[in-house]
Amino acid sequence: MRYEKQPGNASIGYYRQNSFNERKNNEPLRVLTEEDWEHWQNKGYIHLREVVPKDYIERMVERICEFEEKDPYDPSTWYKPPRKEIEMKELINSGMVEMYNNPYMWDIRQHPKIYDVFVDIWGTEKLWVSIDRCNLNFPVRKDEFKGFIHWDIDTSDPNRNNNAQGVLSLSDTTSETGGFQCVPELFKVFDEWVKTQPEDRDPFKPDVTGFEVEQIETKAGDRLIWNSMLAHGIRPNRSKVPRIAQYIAMTPAQEDHEELRQWRIKSWRDRFPPEGYAFPGDPRNWEQVKYGRAELTDLGEKLLGLKNW
Repeated sequence: MRYEKQPGNASIGYYRQNSFNERKNNEPLRVLTEEDWEHWQNKGYIHLREVVPKDYIERMVERICEFEEKDPYDPSTWYKPPRKEIEMKELINSGMVEMYNNPYMWDIRQHPKIYDVFVDIWGTEKLWVSIDRCNLNFPVRKDEFKGFIHWDIDTSDPNRNNNAQGVLSLSDTTSETGGFQCVPELFKVFDEWVKTQPEDRDPFKPDVTGFEVEQIETKAGDRLIWNSMLAHGIRPNRSKVPRIAQYIAMTPAQEDHEELRQWRIKSWRDRFPPEGYAFPGDPRNWEQVKYGRAELTDLGEKLLGLKNW
């Protein structure tokens, strides 16, 4: 279950070759438009507007700020030292919030519209949701965080699995506030580009020289989903307000992987983070001692693996 010195969230695992929806017979889509579908195929990401209700957003923002003991309107509370150092150096000062199983997070994960988008992408209803965290990214001081572009999968592996990642904006983002950035042109020409790269290239960090890095602006409640082969990352916040988000992804359920299924159930039940050097966890254990266990709907139980599809 543990990732050693590479990115990736093992809560959904990468143990099986999964195929994205090919729509060979032009099957209808639940949420995506044909324009969305074409964008997904050609640029490697989708931007959906107002996916989650406003009250879900507001209470999630309040919970994140409470958990972090920071007031989004009081800069004197923003720049406290981390409770525990993160080993993945590029994420230092990037605003990662070590909360994974809060009830409000699960309310969003099991929202039907969040789920339906991934049904469109994968072409199956049988999905598991990632157990991931949030982001509270304050304006940078000097150059303490310069942003980054990376991949979360090993792009040198010819047998790499397909995967889709996603983030839900909990605040409005502009070019100044930081947020998601990506390189769609590299996604489109990757197979040719990689032939021009040195054999010892870093398969997780591309050289994007000559490519345009797109900065995606969103409103609170918007949803971004991207193919893991899309080089992406976070840009620095150079505004005067925080950027807030929740990471959510889904992949085809692996109900025959009993070890992973039991780990996921235990993570939800006992409220602990994924394993790996990118996930330091909260040394206060607030998820265990301050907040209760999330109540799951029938859909939520299946997305977790508590029930089979």
